[in-house]
Amino acid sequence: MTNKAYAQAGVDIALKETLLRSLKPELKKASRPEVIGGIGAFGGLFDISKLKYKQPVLVSSTDSVGTKLKVATLANDHSGVGADIVNHCLNDIAVMGAEPLFFLDYFASDKLSPEIFTAVLKSLAKACEAANCALIGGETAELPGVYQPGEYDLVGCIVGVVERKRILSGEAIKAGDAIIGIASSGLHTNGYSLARKIVFEKLKMSPKDKIPGTKTSIGAALLQPHTNYSTVLRSLLKKFNLGPNSSKRKGNSIYGAAHITGGGFTGNINRILPDIVDAVIEVGAWPEPELFRFLCKNGPVDFIEAYEVWNMGVAMTLVVNQDDVADIIKACGKLGHKAWLIGHTCVGSGKVELHDICPF
Repeated sequence: MTNKAYAQAGVDIALKETLLRSLKPELKKASRPEVIGGIGAFGGLFDISKLKYKQPVLVSSTDSVGTKLKVATLANDHSGVGADIVNHCLNDIAVMGAEPLFFLDYFASDKLSPEIFTAVLKSLAKACEAANCALIGGETAELPGVYQPGEYDLVGCIVGVVERKRILSGEAIKAGDAIIGIASSGLHTNGYSLARKIVFEKLKMSPKDKIPGTKTSIGAALLQPHTNYSTVLRSLLKKFNLGPNSSKRKGNSIYGAAHITGGGFTGNINRILPDIVDAVIEVGAWPEPELFRFLCKNGPVDFIEAYEVWNMGVAMTLVVNQDDVADIIKACGKLGHKAWLIGHTCVGSGKVELHDICPF
């Protein structure tokens, strides 16, 4: 079967190659000195011998943008979804203390749209470049009959590295520690099935409609790209964790970090807690963005469920030494991230409790 016949069947190989060639300047910026060769080989090559680690441990993660892509399609704005998947994956390995090395993407659609594909790849490359993470390769697939016309999926896989003694596992957490929350930019990449049902099905809003009482459109609010916490976390660990082993408290101030994604507070902070420690989150300790108030009011969404589904304005949490709370919050601010003291740990059984009354 020729390429022409294949294109008539719904798969245009020539178009994909043309688009990738046109994007080479952007893709080339998202590299590192350890990368051997360029994108286009059967596999990406990365020379780990150049890394200056004594006991390097590779850390990997994979995820998808999920149904946020439905909003991007509805609003015809695909400029941020590449950053969404890169930053989500970055954060998942950053909480373990890892430096990002390289990233691979999987873009699949019923039929390749040059405009959408170009916007997504540029966003991917820009986010990787900002994080000093090489976009080492990926896969672009046209799957007519699998995806509905106009639909696409975006998945990413990241690999990073951390010194074995610098792995941030939460093992050092004990009762009496403080919990700091770092601000999110919005829903990030979780809870969109519920948000879309409220906004587009129940309220019959369009992406251009303003959130009542604000100048922000619901489309713009929902499409805010996922925040990259990798840089701030690595900077904080370099400054506040000077001890020889991150699994111990000696010389360290940050004992654990949790990325608030699917499952919210109760389903993520518990992943780093020792079995004899609970986390208590003081709801109302930070200003919840208007978007979350709007969604909860119009769902309506129960107070507890909201904090189990969405990040509610805080998508990175740090368990730290009580004595260093002010300094860590100040350091976050200097790096461009708002942060608040939002809770503490106590004797328990590895659970997360939400305290205070519903803030909306």
